[in-house]
Amino acid sequence: MYNETEYRVIFADTDAMGIVYNGTYISMFERGRTELMRQMGYPYKRMEEEGMKLPVGSITCTYLHPAFADDLLVIRSWVDELKAASIYIGYEVYKKETGEVCVTGSSMHPVTDTELKPVKFKKVRPDLYEMIKKSMDDDDKPKKRLKRR
Repeated sequence: MYNETEYRVIFADTDAMGIVYNGTYISMFERGRTELMRQMGYPYKRMEEEGMKLPVGSITCTYLHPAFADDLLVIRSWVDELKAASIYIGYEVYKKETGEVCVTGSSMHPVTDTELKPVKFKKVRPDLYEMIKKSMDDDDKPKKRLKRR
């Protein structure tokens, strides 16, 4: 399973060169991750109400091609890896019109309780763990795992 969220670049997203500012892509990753979890039936608000959080542990981002103001981008997000106490999300941001990939990346999220203490995902939310694990088997998501440093 993957999620694709469209995003139209606004002028405020660009730097002095007129190119989408590098940090803007991190916000796009969050937008994609949020919509992916919503699509799975577990928006962040619900997770927090049920006593679980997924803070960001690390993020990688590889810049391939520039995007500019008014470009219509697609933020593709998917679960790349699921471990006992963490989840990795993969990202690809590309131009809708041409398919040109602007950035790829990943983020790692430790599974915690509401006080940010690590917990074993499968033990605290076995239903959600199994649903996410099953979503990783879908044939329509990118096949290649992202390389993390």
